[in-house]
Amino acid sequence: MSSSYRAARRSRAPLRLSGLAAGFLAALHASGASHAAQEETVLAPVTVSAPEEGGLGLKQAATTGSRLRLTPLETPASVDVLPGETIRARGDVSLIEAAARAPGITQSGTSGGGALAARGFAGNTSVMRLYDGTRMYVSGGTVSFPFDPWMAERMEVLRGPASVLYGEGAIGGAINTVPKKPQRGEIAHEARVAYGSDDTWRTAYGSGGAVDDHWSYRFDVSRNRSDGYVDRGGSDSLAAAAAVRLDVSPAFNLTLSHDYGKLQPMRYFGVPLIDGKLDSRLRETNYNVADARLQFRDNWTRLDLEWQAAEGVVVRNQLYRLNSRRDWRNAESYRYNTNGSITRSSFLLIGYELEQVGNRLDTTWKGSLLGLPNELVLGFDVNRLRYHRDRNNGAAAETLDAFAFDPGNFPTKMTNAELFKTNTSTLSLFMEDKLKLGPRWSLVGGLRWDRIEVDRTGLRNASGPDFEKTFTHASGRLGAVFAVTPELSLYGQYATAADPLTGVVNTTAQQSQFDMSTGKQAELGVKQRFDGGRGEWSLATYWLRKEKLLVRDADNASVYQQVGAQSSRGVELALAYAVTRSLRIDANGTLLNARYDDFNEVVGSTVVSRTGRTPSGVPERAANLWLEWDFMRQWQAGLGARYVGPRYVDNGNAAKVNAYTVVDATLSWQLRRDLRLSLFGYNLFDRDYAQTTYSGNNQWVLGRPRSVEVAAYFTF
Repeated sequence: MSSSYRAARRSRAPLRLSGLAAGFLAALHASGASHAAQEETVLAPVTVSAPEEGGLGLKQAATTGSRLRLTPLETPASVDVLPGETIRARGDVSLIEAAARAPGITQSGTSGGGALAARGFAGNTSVMRLYDGTRMYVSGGTVSFPFDPWMAERMEVLRGPASVLYGEGAIGGAINTVPKKPQRGEIAHEARVAYGSDDTWRTAYGSGGAVDDHWSYRFDVSRNRSDGYVDRGGSDSLAAAAAVRLDVSPAFNLTLSHDYGKLQPMRYFGVPLIDGKLDSRLRETNYNVADARLQFRDNWTRLDLEWQAAEGVVVRNQLYRLNSRRDWRNAESYRYNTNGSITRSSFLLIGYELEQVGNRLDTTWKGSLLGLPNELVLGFDVNRLRYHRDRNNGAAAETLDAFAFDPGNFPTKMTNAELFKTNTSTLSLFMEDKLKLGPRWSLVGGLRWDRIEVDRTGLRNASGPDFEKTFTHASGRLGAVFAVTPELSLYGQYATAADPLTGVVNTTAQQSQFDMSTGKQAELGVKQRFDGGRGEWSLATYWLRKEKLLVRDADNASVYQQVGAQSSRGVELALAYAVTRSLRIDANGTLLNARYDDFNEVVGSTVVSRTGRTPSGVPERAANLWLEWDFMRQWQAGLGARYVGPRYVDNGNAAKVNAYTVVDATLSWQLRRDLRLSLFGYNLFDRDYAQTTYSGNNQWVLGRPRSVEVAAYFTF
């Protein structure tokens, strides 16, 4: 499809939006009329979700902020729970998009799966991704699984260092996706079909329940495809999950699960700016090669055991295997020239396979210590990673017409070649304890020790020398919670963390000479449920510092020293409140000051200090708002706004990307008890904005323009 055709089509977007909406509403009224002649059916009322079911989830047990499964109200840390149903009702089409609605979390979307930023630290090695409580190791700088909101029972967001829970990494926070699981009860089915702009189709099916007194199951499958909002911007994904649970007895159960994900996102890396500005003529041009390839495949198998060994004693074990494959063939960098041409470069041919096999065992005791109520969990985690990396790059740059663009193909002379392989073994020991000092005071502390062995073998000269390296690190957290009332808690905590210089499986020979970076955080906060549980709010303030960054020696640019540091301090506020029986508000905002305390980098041949500068890609202001209104029986409207503040695009802070606000909306009609129809509108004001940048501030990866989708959700 040509750029000119797309531009013409997009210029009619307001008509397309209103036309689809009118057609949708007409279909709804026609459907309602057809049912009027039928026997009257009692309809399930549409009600505003109570905060304990959505909102901040302060009274809902969460596994991400504590291995003791404390509620956020009991945890001396910033934890939020996002129900899967809320995520889907708001129309979020990816889990990373949903996470960016949480307080203090912002998205840096790319075709490689995307990344998040939290508390002044950005990237997949600083904001950890978890699936069902097990970490996803970063390989090639990306994490792509899980991606489909249909599979999520809920998302849990922990802000602040998480090394004491999950090991090295996660200095900014951790995002845990908890999948749908087998439940006792009658077998029930659900299905969803949606269609929208750019020939977008979404279909999904789920089923689960108890087969008999001992067996239950859960099965889900989802398929999404779209032509995309740029030339040759097609995407396709398939996700499937199956689980069976055996309740051997009321005290002992086993669950076997398998998840599969195949993701082919848009093969799109943005457009070059002209004189520092976005030119509307290039808005929907895709400068990648015609035969670009970007594909992720993930298979995750888990065997979970839970045993109530005695009163107050619970044993849990998870044996797991993850296999991830990545195939990447793209031209990623584009620079506009004054003669109307572009220079295309960064031809990358990448492939990898990562196998992660491990076992995590923990035991929880509830009893007393020195006559005081006490909860203690002890456990260990062992895993082995096998990582094989192929790569080829270095093809000569080429010059093409920017406006009469012929994408061409990837250079045929480039073929993938083995680069290196690593074997990484990790042994971790951990504990967490909650001691109740009195009716109101509780102490919550944790310790973790990690031993990581990395064995890297180069498979060609460009991979660097072989090496073996052992990293060890201990991290901890100590916090106190004061329950002013059962609904109001004050808390404080101090935590330490470790952060790799890069993902452990990608450690280079040069980096192996140094230790992991270390971090520490102090945090104070308050959390409260009020107005009979109709509302919840939380406030957190923190100071966070990361040390042992690699910096260039001021006298010799070829020499690194591990003396650098960066820090951030900020405040986060969140509110969820059912103002009336028909109107609810969810809002959050964050303000922070992030800076390099000691950092040098090479510019040309000169070592330049960046001390006092703001790290690139980190917005220091962000906010989210969502309103839900039951404006008449069986009808519900939603309106959301997402604000991301300006971001510097270089460590010298010479250029930045402006702030942006994106507004979305929903309209739902509970036509029958078993059928809900919905209309979703995205980026209603058609705002052009950069999700992320390349080549400094010379290339923008643009977010989704205005678009709509209609959907039907069935239960049976």
